[in-house]
Amino acid sequence: MNRPFPRTDLALEAHRVRAQDARLEGVTVTETDRAGFHLITVEVTSPAASKELCKPIGVYHTVTLEPVLRREDEAFSSAVGLLSSLLRELLPEEPDSTVFVVGLGNRAITPDAVGPRAVESVLATRHLRAQSPELFSSFRPVCALAPGVLGTTGIESASLVKALVQDLQPQAVIAVDALACCEPERLCRTIQITDSGISPGSGVGNHRDALDRETLGVPVIALGVPTVMDVSTVSQNEALQGLFVTPRDIDTVVADFSKLTGYAIDLALHRELSIADLDLLLS
Repeated sequence: MNRPFPRTDLALEAHRVRAQDARLEGVTVTETDRAGFHLITVEVTSPAASKELCKPIGVYHTVTLEPVLRREDEAFSSAVGLLSSLLRELLPEEPDSTVFVVGLGNRAITPDAVGPRAVESVLATRHLRAQSPELFSSFRPVCALAPGVLGTTGIESASLVKALVQDLQPQAVIAVDALACCEPERLCRTIQITDSGISPGSGVGNHRDALDRETLGVPVIALGVPTVMDVSTVSQNEALQGLFVTPRDIDTVVADFSKLTGYAIDLALHRELSIADLDLLLS
């Protein structure tokens, strides 16, 4: 009999739960160390495996970022380099085409603010290329938006993003959002990158329309940071059911991971830039 399925947005956690019961066909898992970080890649390749894991078919990279949290020398720059390279592997190869970066979530709620704050570190260049092509032709056209949440805007973020995609006609969308996990060692310590898109709010049971190739008509690359965990995954106390927890240092974690994610997106889209360039341009 299958175990109760935990509430998690991470493909590797979903696979570990199901793999305890039986070997899954249509899923491959690889573990490597790259640039000093542990990388686990889960590839879901069949409809049956997708249904079993409750995850769309696609590639899911999960990077553990302990060296960044420990403030080790060069850890930030190494992590940015690794994440940007993983992004480039999933992005379409057309450097003159527009990419639309979307920061999902509620800026006013710290565990949900990763997306909006990451957008603050993304270089928006589409208008610069249009206005001064002689100066900015080497930059890829990028536009960025934090659409807010239904409770404060009255508009579903997916509806707003879809309308803008129809108008902007980007080659790809990059979405950044906070996630939920079920293993304490993943909480605020990892980043997941996937080419399968994202369903805003799914990890905390607040399901919204998905942002993916099917709904938007273009590839959607999603970056997510697990900032909350459902207590029911580690406790059988019924009084705690439906309660989510987050670390006491969530303010620092969100600030660090938002900048890390934004910089990784920048370097993935503008290969000629460096972290020093970004510090200058974004200051």
